[in-house]
Amino acid sequence: MQLVILIGLQASGKTTFFRRYFAATHQHISKDLMRKGKNRDRRQAQLIETALQAGQSIVVDNTNPTLSDRASLIQLGQAYGVEIIGYYFESNVRNSLERNQHRTGKARVPDVGIFATVKKLVRPSYSEGFDQLFHVQITDANEFRITQWTTTALKSECDR
Repeated sequence: MQLVILIGLQASGKTTFFRRYFAATHQHISKDLMRKGKNRDRRQAQLIETALQAGQSIVVDNTNPTLSDRASLIQLGQAYGVEIIGYYFESNVRNSLERNQHRTGKARVPDVGIFATVKKLVRPSYSEGFDQLFHVQITDANEFRITQWTTTALKSECDR
């Protein structure tokens, strides 16, 4: 079983990535699919535990920008002895804003949300408890380029 954690700005391709690579094999858990209100973190944890207890692999499709956001997810995965995999989506504010403009209804987030997320976005590391980490980039042809995680290959957030 796997607990896959997607990490990146809003409109960085995370949900499309889920649909393309995991929809047939993993349960999709996203706060975007929950009603607005209190205790979305608790509700997410309940959904994760229920899926893991049922022996299902899952993908947590949120921005997951901070160490603390990811820590609770990783702790749940470790408690169930599952493989914990992170996918870090390259943060490019300009491209996320552009893709967000093409969204409609509730799928479109206020631009300020993207700016707020990039300010607190911390790259993941193996020291957090990940078993595997990958870097994801969207190519000019709107395909996903997935590479093994190496910190030296990644640009600084400030370089974009």
